[in-house]
Amino acid sequence: MCATASWPNDPSGRVLAVDYGRRRVGLAISDPTGTIASGLETLIVRDADHAVRLIAEGRRQWEYDRIVVGLPLLTSGDYGPMTDEVMRFVNRLRRAAGVPVETLDERFSSEEAQRILHSTGKRIKGNKGTIDRIAAELLLRHYLDRSAPSHGELDDEFDEDDS
Repeated sequence: MCATASWPNDPSGRVLAVDYGRRRVGLAISDPTGTIASGLETLIVRDADHAVRLIAEGRRQWEYDRIVVGLPLLTSGDYGPMTDEVMRFVNRLRRAAGVPVETLDERFSSEEAQRILHSTGKRIKGNKGTIDRIAAELLLRHYLDRSAPSHGELDDEFDEDDS
């Protein structure tokens, strides 16, 4: 079974990216134009319900219009035990947040975040919250890039007679 994401018809508004974990939840937020992805403070949570509550309560502060949650698929693209847990979290979040909640494949975001942190000379040990934040930023950047108009769509709007 493979996961698919539905891309928004109207990408305007702020998007909150969530890198869910049992103890830490990495967050990133876009600007209203969907151009910039900025990391937020990593949440320390007791359980999934606590994470849902903090994210739903954060809507006033972060002013998000939709949420994208990283879906941890197996390398093969199939669902695993953590994927099922994240889907249960997503369903709770959909009921509590009052905005559209989508999922996006995040198979390699944590590994890429670790490489980025390592390349800055920082140690991975003791910086797991930073890794979660960077993973959320990478997830959001990927989501925003996939939601942006393609170069072909932009080229169609350009009329050579206008130049």
